[in-house]
Amino acid sequence: MSEAPLRLDGRTVSLVVDAGTATVLHWGARLPDGIDLSMLAAIAAPSVPHASLDEVRAPAQLLPGLGGGWLGVPAIAGSRGGRDWTFAPERWAADIRPGGMSLLADDRVAGLHVEIALDLADDVLAASAMLRNDGAAPFALDGLAALRLPVPESCTELLATDGVWSGEWQERRQALTVGDWIRECRRGRTSHDAFPAVILGEPGFGEDGGTVWGFHLGWSGNHRIGVHRLEDGRRAVQLGELLLPGEVVLAPGESYRSPTAYALRATGLNGLTQASHAFVRRHVLGWPGRSMRPRPVTLNTWEANYFRHDLARLKRQADAAAALGVERFVLDDGWFGRRDDDTSSLGDWTVDPRKYPDGLRPLVEHVRGTGMEFGLWVEPEMVNPDSDLLRAHPDWALQVAGRPLRTGRHQLVLDLTRAEVSGHLFDAIDALLRPSGIAYLKWDHNRDLEAAGDAQARPAYRRQALAHYALLDRLRAAHPDVEIETCASGGGRADWGVLRRTHRVWTSDGTDALERQAIQRGFARWFPPEVMGAHVSAVPNHQTGRRHGLAFRAIGALFGHLGLELDPLRLDDAERAEIAAWIALHKRLRPLLHGGVAWRLPVAGGRSGHGIVSADRSWAVFAAVQEQRLPMRHPSPLRLPGLEPAAAYRVRVPAPQRPAWRLPTPAQRALPGEGVVVAGAVLAEVGLMLPELLPETAVLFELDRIEGG
Repeated sequence: MSEAPLRLDGRTVSLVVDAGTATVLHWGARLPDGIDLSMLAAIAAPSVPHASLDEVRAPAQLLPGLGGGWLGVPAIAGSRGGRDWTFAPERWAADIRPGGMSLLADDRVAGLHVEIALDLADDVLAASAMLRNDGAAPFALDGLAALRLPVPESCTELLATDGVWSGEWQERRQALTVGDWIRECRRGRTSHDAFPAVILGEPGFGEDGGTVWGFHLGWSGNHRIGVHRLEDGRRAVQLGELLLPGEVVLAPGESYRSPTAYALRATGLNGLTQASHAFVRRHVLGWPGRSMRPRPVTLNTWEANYFRHDLARLKRQADAAAALGVERFVLDDGWFGRRDDDTSSLGDWTVDPRKYPDGLRPLVEHVRGTGMEFGLWVEPEMVNPDSDLLRAHPDWALQVAGRPLRTGRHQLVLDLTRAEVSGHLFDAIDALLRPSGIAYLKWDHNRDLEAAGDAQARPAYRRQALAHYALLDRLRAAHPDVEIETCASGGGRADWGVLRRTHRVWTSDGTDALERQAIQRGFARWFPPEVMGAHVSAVPNHQTGRRHGLAFRAIGALFGHLGLELDPLRLDDAERAEIAAWIALHKRLRPLLHGGVAWRLPVAGGRSGHGIVSADRSWAVFAAVQEQRLPMRHPSPLRLPGLEPAAAYRVRVPAPQRPAWRLPTPAQRALPGEGVVVAGAVLAEVGLMLPELLPETAVLFELDRIEGG
């Protein structure tokens, strides 16, 4: 045990905590090794202002409660029959472990034991809290923050995301002034409109400038994020699960553990993105017993067929997809029960004999015979009222007795907190996977939770999320080689909590190539490209009706986990040849795209840009995307970061691009051919002068370092 100031160090950050008071003394740039920390607590102690309590608590406590001298928003709240609602332990202690620490305290007045776990790896702080009821009567917990950290008073701007179905991950920036900023989600899943993350920064912070602090809650259920103004000018960011009344009532001896929250500090948004990608790759993604294999190019059948399933046509689609270079064929909704539309059969996970009289095996074997993997769409947590399952078990849906059952998309939510329900779902999915050769599940979740009560009419949101995790864990253990995509009407359930159990995120149901620019920009702040489902869709687009050229659609999808969302039988010869060429280019670039360092370029002149640079800076690829009409007479130069300044790079526009630029310069004319050779410093500081690009077009550049150049 130790009570002296304690520090955790990353490569660029340090966290210093006063163990005796659980107060953050420093969270910021890495401090020099060997410095004396003994005076930090003394110099950080606040003075006593006029008209205040005579004993002032430091505002940077990790877990302040009511009744301990703290008058702001508590990080811990609850009561025991209307009593024991204060939390003010006299002293904290610490356990130290490599790369982390745990702070422990007993509040004997309230009858509570609390532990805070802090771990720092790859410059990302991971934190969670645990509360145990040591009293003689039940304790109703109203809230327990997973993490509460101060940020400097210079953090006056905030970046968060909101959105809607097919338009998730929309970044919104606002100034922080007087008062608090609060974001809550009560939908029972991560949600399309309130992704559990926030970024704060110095005035004018951007992709490459300004210090930023990022926070994310790795949790797939209800959540609450608060940015609270402190009395010394700083702000405290507080993240945790949002608990509904009566959702957590701890019997004597029982405990509650919060989800894990994460905090990053970096220079610029690119620094934050790069740190988050590195952390996810090393500490979140759990590939089964091995490193990640190349992400298979996917064809998903939804926008090609919807609920129309014709075995002969599906086989022809598989043949056509394999000829294009597709590596995974995913059969979407409509294969089970009597599923001709979205009003029936969810819950009846047996193959529809009308569409597949011999089961799925003939299609699976045909697909595998082409050299592709076979994947299948499922939505296990949902049930239609018009289903054999709900007719047999009407009590299996989450509900509150006496309240109407409100459907969403004609469906209800199964109560996974009941062992018989989770067991039934495991058996149904296990039966599909065991004999079939299915290598992949697209796991959907198309409805928010509303009045989600269990058999005793208690709120079940938290336990439902945990039961979903447990079901995934059980299936992963039984089928370690089956990959799972997390999908919830697109990006409605995407966070680092579910990503520990899955391999891919369906970023959005929105597949419009222009809409995808903003969607993928927000998504990529927190997720590396190899888990970002990004598909080339048909024209006109399924959601917007827009018609984009194939190059624009392909470049928009190229950087992610590439797929097709179209009917390959409807392509003409030229389209088939071009799509095959884009898939071949993606496969050649895949080691770079899915393992390199991501860079985002500032949006300027209606143009956005992004790229990936290899770790050794020998290879790079960048995209320039003209999202809107050029507002100036000439486009601004495209500056490319992350390269080795003294090295020379050959810059090319790789095939199958055939740019029809108006009056290109000699250097621009050379780009689709042998390319031009430019120093890394020139590309970063001066940039490439581009020809005028039409709105909703893009160009892709590949850069190779010239050895000895």
